Amino acid sequence: MAEIIVPELAESITEGTIVQWLKKIGDVVTKGDRLVELETDKVNIEISSIYSGILTTVHVMEGSTVKVGDVIAVIEEEEELKIDNHHSVAPSVNIAVADTFQPYNPLAAIKNQRLVVSPAARKWAREKGIDLQKVTAIDPLGRIRLQDIQLNKQPIPVNSFIPSPEDNQKILNEVEKPVERIRMSRRRQTIAKNLVDIKQNTAMLTTFNEIDMTNLIMLRNRRKNQFLKEFGVKLGFMSFFTKAAVASLKSLPLLNAEIQDDEILIKKYYDIGIAVSTDKGLVVPVVRNADHKNVAELEKEISELAEKARNNCLAIHDLQGGTFTITNGGVFGSLLSTPILNGPQAAILGMHSIQLRPVAVDSEQMENRQMMYVALSYDHRLIDGKEAVTFLKSIKTLIEDPESLLFA
Repeated sequence: MAEIIVPELAESITEGTIVQWLKKIGDVVTKGDRLVELETDKVNIEISSIYSGILTTVHVMEGSTVKVGDVIAVIEEEEELKIDNHHSVAPSVNIAVADTFQPYNPLAAIKNQRLVVSPAARKWAREKGIDLQKVTAIDPLGRIRLQDIQLNKQPIPVNSFIPSPEDNQKILNEVEKPVERIRMSRRRQTIAKNLVDIKQNTAMLTTFNEIDMTNLIMLRNRRKNQFLKEFGVKLGFMSFFTKAAVASLKSLPLLNAEIQDDEILIKKYYDIGIAVSTDKGLVVPVVRNADHKNVAELEKEISELAEKARNNCLAIHDLQGGTFTITNGGVFGSLLSTPILNGPQAAILGMHSIQLRPVAVDSEQMENRQMMYVALSYDHRLIDGKEAVTFLKSIKTLIEDPESLLFA
């Protein structure tokens, strides 16, 4: 018998959630076959078999949390099977475990766990002397609510309040309202936890500016066909903002730093995180050594990382580290926002929608220009308002003269 163990994933990842088994009990498994998909805090990982044989036992259901080193399945190896020239006899399957390998059943799970009861229902039951263990929940996930207790069949003490027909009708109407309850993915739980931690543990502040994108749009329109033909990738705006961010960070190093205990760690390299929205949540793959890459190289790498993110093919390395982050809410139509820090980084740049707006070009003349609001959220414990405002002014100056970035 060969045990399938959760392997070492990455230095910062010690556990994950079983998303789905790719093999079923009784399936023939060849060395290298994918057995199970595991969702971690950052990426999904497929665990492959290092043995050949038959999958005989599955120890954990889909939706269960497992840690590095846990035994999750058993394979009976080829040499242990009884094989003749015409057929092979499969080993006996662990029926007890096979029976438990079913889609997650919250009602069954709740029977073995602490009852989930709303505060109002628990108060009512306590006052009326009702045994919650004998109450049947209408909620498909087994959560006991006030109407469950009021509709239950237990004898009600003589002095207890008896709901009127009107009350019962209100309760029934409430029960009939359509709802859907879905389990949060591990990644969404991690995102939620990290965002709350950042809000609680940093002195986050946001400052704004606006950029005239007219010159950059004109440059892009002039060069995009030649750029695509020469480099095989579309010319976008993110590479220019990345170049502008790196140039600005070099002159304002505290924005490329982080706080560690009572020390400031100033990073002399520029690994820029580019936020990408996927069906499973926001991820931030990192462009390494962005200061050593030209516009074409940045566009290629950003495009490749975004494609990998949307296809759920990012590796742990793609997401680790990062000294500064850029996020573009403009692709979804956002006009203005206050992006949240990507801890432990000290600052994040937010791009937004490009909008045609009238702008005063001098004291007498107005023109319609392509304008974008930009935002910089920063940790005020480390960065003062002067540095934050200066950074955004630097971004503005560089983007409004985009040809200078082609040679940076």
